[in-house]
Amino acid sequence: MLKPLSICIAASALFLVATQQQKFETKPAQSTEWPEYLGGPDRNHYSPLTQINRQNVSKLKVAWTYAMPDSGQTQVNPIIVDGVLYGVTNMVQAFALDAATGKQIWIFGDKSKNGSNTSRGLTYWSDGEDKRIMHAMGPFLYALDAKTGKPVESFGDKGKIDLRAGLPDIAKDKYMVSNTPGTIFEDLIVMPVRLSEDSDAAPGDLRAFNVRTGKLVWTFHTIPYPGEFGYETFPPDAYKNTFTGAANNWAGTAIDRDRGILYVPTGSAGYDFYGGKRKGANLFANCLIALDARTGKRLWHYQTMHHDIWDRDLPAPPNLITVTKKGPDGQPMKIDAVAQVSKQGYVFIFDRVTGKPLFPIREVTAPKDALPGEFPWPTQPVPTKPASYARQAYTLTEKDISPYAPDRDSLVIKFKSYKKALFAAPSKEGTIILPGFDGGAEWGGAAADPEDGIMYVNSNEMAWILTMKDTPKASEMTNLSPGEKVYTTNCVTCHGPQRKGNAKSGYPSLVNIGARRDRGFVSQIITSGKGMMPGFTTLSADEKQALVAFLFDEEKVEATSVTTASNKVYLPYQSTGYNKFLDANGLPAISPPWGTLNAINLNTGEFLWRIPFGEVESLKKQGYPTTGTENYGGPVVTASGLLFIAATKDGKFRVFDKKNGKLLWETLLPAAGFATPSTYAVNGRQFVVIACGGTKLGTRKGNQYVAFALE
Repeated sequence: MLKPLSICIAASALFLVATQQQKFETKPAQSTEWPEYLGGPDRNHYSPLTQINRQNVSKLKVAWTYAMPDSGQTQVNPIIVDGVLYGVTNMVQAFALDAATGKQIWIFGDKSKNGSNTSRGLTYWSDGEDKRIMHAMGPFLYALDAKTGKPVESFGDKGKIDLRAGLPDIAKDKYMVSNTPGTIFEDLIVMPVRLSEDSDAAPGDLRAFNVRTGKLVWTFHTIPYPGEFGYETFPPDAYKNTFTGAANNWAGTAIDRDRGILYVPTGSAGYDFYGGKRKGANLFANCLIALDARTGKRLWHYQTMHHDIWDRDLPAPPNLITVTKKGPDGQPMKIDAVAQVSKQGYVFIFDRVTGKPLFPIREVTAPKDALPGEFPWPTQPVPTKPASYARQAYTLTEKDISPYAPDRDSLVIKFKSYKKALFAAPSKEGTIILPGFDGGAEWGGAAADPEDGIMYVNSNEMAWILTMKDTPKASEMTNLSPGEKVYTTNCVTCHGPQRKGNAKSGYPSLVNIGARRDRGFVSQIITSGKGMMPGFTTLSADEKQALVAFLFDEEKVEATSVTTASNKVYLPYQSTGYNKFLDANGLPAISPPWGTLNAINLNTGEFLWRIPFGEVESLKKQGYPTTGTENYGGPVVTASGLLFIAATKDGKFRVFDKKNGKLLWETLLPAAGFATPSTYAVNGRQFVVIACGGTKLGTRKGNQYVAFALE
């Protein structure tokens, strides 16, 4: 067993301690702008603006709205530079607005072709008069002139590059998109990428490109090659990408530009729920990695989940903060830290330079019981502080089944049949995943005051049921039509054997799809994906044609036979789908709270406050206490003591007092705001803007960006 599985401190990092700990300080965010994703390079969702404060926040009114040319889920955290707001539409068109009025300046992209992923924003870079917007659409990264929105011809191939550049040949046709803004360091941009989560995933190599030319500058292999650190934590041929992949950064990164250190959170290796083909701890999956931003050299890392078989990706960029701890002499000592939230509900906090945990982290014994051929890692890391901001499955009892469920008795019977131990492996009986597949924390991330060490994180409290089944063998599919074979191999997990989907868990029915969509639209979605559905880029033309014919009930029995996708390795087990643990009314089967908002003092590891976050209107009307709801999108905090957040299924935008969690103001948005807001000032007036696309969690569609300001 490798001793440094959880943490490794490179000699270069130790050298930085002596030479740079006293020299550098994190620069404060610009006072009036929101120039980067989540506010700044520290990803703290923080603004020093104070015009809107506790005393006047109740006077907020709509200042302007911008109607996108399309509608649907919008997760964008817009950036604001030099009085211009840059955002992205539901169909991934980049646009620029006058940040004071919402008037459109330019828009880029063809909305009929770019619905392959959900964007979370853009990246701005400038050098003198050369000002660029870096915009990802599908597998391509565009450099746009910030003034005109036109591609910069000198970048890559007439303004764009293929983000698959530098990957091995086997990965060149595999699914890849980027839906989180890249991170700038000097003339480099590091781009997050989203991949398949199956055995056919491309490798999640971290790569930096020259922002002027588009040329690849450095690569860090997240599935190590022979001779590289961590190589022995995978089977010897894992790096060849023939049976596993991913371990990718899709959530974005944080950067300490003074020190030149990039902080990279990674996700799991494929396949998500069965690791029999990838025996080992699987570095650098599920890691927070500190890299030299100029070279891509590893300085240190910490693995937050060994041999992940629960889809416990690190879901958001870490926060770069300064905390106060007692020094060796008992006196207060300032420490520059990096804090990483997780789906598990834990916050992992480290010295930013050395990687040393600021609170002890225990390796907890994990159950050995698993599916045949699976080898769970014997221990998993659990921080001693802070406590989890979300309930854990192993703490649930029958008393935790929802008192509001009309079918509570039957839910108790189901509950008794499921596995629920801490780190219980996926099973055929069903394993409760709580926090759920979306967390705990999710891509919205946490806000933090970079100087006082207080973190604010919203959390989901939705339990999911992970159930595994035997994968049909080729011999068992001999009587299926060609299209049904492709469907059974690639689609049945989410949409079910009868194509009925699981609407309550967010997976639509494909029954009678031909009455709602044309063949061209469905064919495009199969190839490029949509929202959280990955594209199946490795299907042959015959396979795709057969699948479309099957979905439209037009497949002829005598159609030419096709095989399943050649890049998808046979695994003995597969999930029955992403199924929420719900009652007969479609509400969570466990007792409230179903969503929370938390303030955590990272100096001490103690909670300042914790409140239910969001309301279920049907229960509210009956006079029940606030239950909280599922929520997606993060908070923003300001120096004036406010916390702004939308995120909830109920479609409201709220402002809380960050000291005590008291609600100060709320309003109903035109559609739910599943995004992180931005705040900025233009001409002396402070604005707060939120993207309102709705759609997710069954909410109504919307197409507006809404900006608020004082009257």
